[in-house]
Amino acid sequence: MAAYRVVAWQQPPELVEVPVPPVGPGQVLVEVAGCGLCHSDLTMTALPREVGEALGWQVPFTLGHETAGRVAEVGAGVTAVAEGDAVALTSPSSCGACAHCRAGRDSACAHGDAGRGYGRDGGLARYVRVDSVRDVLPLGPLDPRHAGPLTDAGATTHHAVRRARPALEGPDPTVLVVGVGGLGWFAVQILKATTEARIVAVDTDPARRAVAERLGADEVHEDIRAAPRELDAVIDVVGVDDTIRRGLGALRRGGSFVLVGAGGGGFARPWMGGLPREATITAIQGSSIADARAVVDLAAAGRVTVAADEFALADVADAYRALDQGTLTGRAVVIP
Repeated sequence: MAAYRVVAWQQPPELVEVPVPPVGPGQVLVEVAGCGLCHSDLTMTALPREVGEALGWQVPFTLGHETAGRVAEVGAGVTAVAEGDAVALTSPSSCGACAHCRAGRDSACAHGDAGRGYGRDGGLARYVRVDSVRDVLPLGPLDPRHAGPLTDAGATTHHAVRRARPALEGPDPTVLVVGVGGLGWFAVQILKATTEARIVAVDTDPARRAVAERLGADEVHEDIRAAPRELDAVIDVVGVDDTIRRGLGALRRGGSFVLVGAGGGGFARPWMGGLPREATITAIQGSSIADARAVVDLAAAGRVTVAADEFALADVADAYRALDQGTLTGRAVVIP
């Protein structure tokens, strides 16, 4: 079968032929219906060997960590799913046994440093093998072609909203979403579906601002400086110096700032005295299985939707270029 793989450290990925993986006890083989692309994929291809090996990555591996499809084969002992079931695959890896996993904080599990599509074989191929049924999420009536982004972009954003939610429990809460691209429009939808907050969205792109309004934002702005002050929560999906500084500056005392964007920004002012009093600052990296399940449930109820730009596997390099150049209207989804 064809697979889009990182074949060597710091080399461009290649579309190559690989065998269909065999299925052993406890494992599940999934025929991929659709695999979403992520900006993090672009950084993986440039990762130095010493960094990748420190994370436990093994080269070569197939890219793609937003994967959904139908069960093609189950190994001995698997009863949770059956052949033909529509399923999505959790994006982060987790062991299920450590203290973090037992407490439901599997996004902090050390096993998450390597996983499906980042250091292990992912979904940019006709088939992908799942080593643990723990990672398989039944989709019920949802179409698996476009469900893959729910497991990463959707689940990560749900994780961010969940961390911000305590600050939104007071009277007349207001939340700012900075950046309304592939993750930001999930944030708007999830906030609309799970909170009573007034939602303010900021993006420099007029098309994205229009999407934010259509999805339920109460107020949109081109410039973060035009956003209200004394906000209860800020979800920053950009993460550059200016958005971090201004987002923190707009936060009320006791508010919550949640950083999702990996724009490389920092905070140059002294932490003590430079932040709103009693503010909560959270950096999001990934999500939990519970987040993924919650987003799948919201999608099944019609409260979260996925806008997808479809590409064939043969055109996956073009899809990544469009992602990098910001010319997509939805999430890039490859249909193998």
